[in-house]
Amino acid sequence: MNYEDVMKLALERGFYFPSCEIYADAQAGFWEYGPSGVSLKNKFLELWRRELIRRDGMMEIDGSQIMSKSVFEASGHLGNFADPIIKCIKCKSTFRADRTISEISKIEIPESADLIEFDNAVSQNNIKCPKCKGDFEKTRKFNMMFKVGIGPEEEEAYLRPETCQSIFVDFPRLFKTMRGKLPLGIAQVGKSFRNEIAPRQSLLRLREFYQAEIEVFCNPTKLDEMDKFSEIQNTIIRIQTDAEPVSMTCREAVESKVIPNKFVAYYLGILTEFYEKTGIDVTKSRFRKLGDKEKAFYAEVAFDFEVETTIGWLELVACNYRSDYDLSSHAKKSNEKFEVMDNDEKVLPHIFEISMGIDRSLYTILEHSLKDDKENERIVLALKPYLSPIHVGVLSLIKKDGLKEKTDEIYLQIKRKYDAFLDHSGAIGRRYRRLDEIGSPFAITVDYQTLEDQTVTIRKRDSMEQSRIKISDLQSIIAESIAYP
Repeated sequence: MNYEDVMKLALERGFYFPSCEIYADAQAGFWEYGPSGVSLKNKFLELWRRELIRRDGMMEIDGSQIMSKSVFEASGHLGNFADPIIKCIKCKSTFRADRTISEISKIEIPESADLIEFDNAVSQNNIKCPKCKGDFEKTRKFNMMFKVGIGPEEEEAYLRPETCQSIFVDFPRLFKTMRGKLPLGIAQVGKSFRNEIAPRQSLLRLREFYQAEIEVFCNPTKLDEMDKFSEIQNTIIRIQTDAEPVSMTCREAVESKVIPNKFVAYYLGILTEFYEKTGIDVTKSRFRKLGDKEKAFYAEVAFDFEVETTIGWLELVACNYRSDYDLSSHAKKSNEKFEVMDNDEKVLPHIFEISMGIDRSLYTILEHSLKDDKENERIVLALKPYLSPIHVGVLSLIKKDGLKEKTDEIYLQIKRKYDAFLDHSGAIGRRYRRLDEIGSPFAITVDYQTLEDQTVTIRKRDSMEQSRIKISDLQSIIAESIAYP
């Protein structure tokens, strides 16, 4: 199944849809989650918390979305957070330079390249405006920060372009009040905002988007002193440094120096294990090591976790070794002390970042899970049961002879513990198909036998197998089947 199939499912089954779509002036790059999407997102984040935050003993905070100008002066975003753009002299349309060049000439230029490289590519390949075939002005940089005015004086501030900055500026307080000890992971989930030049493809490039970011503060002299490394040393990861991804264990990656140390390898390992549990096919994944011109301006070493989809490789997670760039910058700007004690040693921690795009991750889960079961003439969203928006459909065979009332009674018993959907109307086969398409792993049907012996039919989504179970056993069966791994 491809991007168009996922989009059709998303729009028709309440996963996501454009914001303000009833108005002609609705801006691109803003999408909203419907009930199915919210349920999937919440369950995805619960898995993230279980497999990363709790597993590693991290802390989680919830910072402000609007931050002061000083934060982004210190972070470098006001000076460096910009994309290359080209503007048509004739029709005045603006395009992102690297993408326009790539789409027309198939030449790949990193977005952080010198502006002259884009100008040379445009002139040498005779690249014209896609809309009117006019010529382009010289390439320039466009800062993607959203500026806001605070209060009646409209004091300058900005919507955060990433969630991590509040983690950095809060670090001294958190380390002290929460009795921190290096290495220390601090996480945050929330919305970030980037004034993208050309947002497109629904959840894949947004101006307002969800991130789940983890910043691990560490002693840079102890990156190979990692007792937890034994947990993932045999976990297989796929790493691309040259032409093709190569599968190897985390231990092999460290021994061969493909990954610089056990510290970074540990977090790439648990990240791979997490995504395996989301239902994404990790044999179609890779950690792609970024070159100097591809890396973010603050990154010393960077790997992008990318997954192959029908529209190409999608970056889901940026894994950056940020060294002490952030804490040094904020210490200098604020005159606050960011050093901490690690046993008897005073240390300015370095930071390893795991910056996850939630929206892109959810799209990839949907694409990898959506199946066209031609043999049984149905579309199946084969989600992991613990991620399914609806855990169980509760159906009556017909609405008369007391079946509706019995179905309502069962629904009332389970709806506070599980995401259940009550459905009385339509042919039973059609109702099964609707539940298959939204990813519900189970459907239970109340029929005349239910009134006689207090049993119901339970149908499994993937196998379509049906069996009779006692109503008294229903909750324990559902609980066991949808439990997180």
